[in-house]
Amino acid sequence: MTTDSNADLQGMPFLQHLGELRLRMVRAAAAVAVSTTGCFMGSEWLIRWLARPLSEPLVFISPAEAFWANMKVAFVAGLLLAMPVVLYQVWKFLEPGLYPHERRFGGLFVIAATLLFAGGMAFCSWVVFPYAIGFLLSYKTEGLAVMLSVGTYVDFSAKFFLGFGLVFELPPVLILLSRMGILTPETMAANRKYAVLLAFVAAAVLTPTPDVFNQLLMAGPLIVLFEVGLLMSRWLGRRPKPAAQRETPGD
Repeated sequence: MTTDSNADLQGMPFLQHLGELRLRMVRAAAAVAVSTTGCFMGSEWLIRWLARPLSEPLVFISPAEAFWANMKVAFVAGLLLAMPVVLYQVWKFLEPGLYPHERRFGGLFVIAATLLFAGGMAFCSWVVFPYAIGFLLSYKTEGLAVMLSVGTYVDFSAKFFLGFGLVFELPPVLILLSRMGILTPETMAANRKYAVLLAFVAAAVLTPTPDVFNQLLMAGPLIVLFEVGLLMSRWLGRRPKPAAQRETPGD
């Protein structure tokens, strides 16, 4: 960043940085805790909704397994509901390092990132998850009976949904890094082939199925999201040169 762009940050002591970070984390955690508590009331319905691709009922094999499964599914739903507050706290923490005219994008960042996170989960729910479950329960299982524990199934589902929600945050992350001068559109374009490779590596790690089709269901959107982030970074990510800058932080 230029000297003008981070004047606010330079005037802020290191301990004050840590205090600001702690404040934002506490507020975000409080929002997630409140929404998780509310979602816990409907966690049984959420588990039934998650289990819709299954033909057999879920079981639990330890006394506390069902309780913790309800807690985990409530946490994931609560995180989704609290995402606007979490992202707002992220923005407010990063805001001092931005130009005054850049700070006006805070509302747009929060709305876009929230919709993308929810869109990633929706894409997982309606497109990827049913195919993945169907593949895993039918691949080399002849002669085997299906008996899934609710704890294991919820763990699997939560990681799957959170993974897709997070990878769909790629465009706003790329735009933000570009606005902050950490990553340039030229650098992203020059390393496009590595981004495609990383998309397939991430798909292989995050999708538990070995077939190419299910991996393409994640790698494809990742590549598209990268291109969207690159395009938006070219449009929004170019920072004015210091000599042409007429505003200073704090105006």
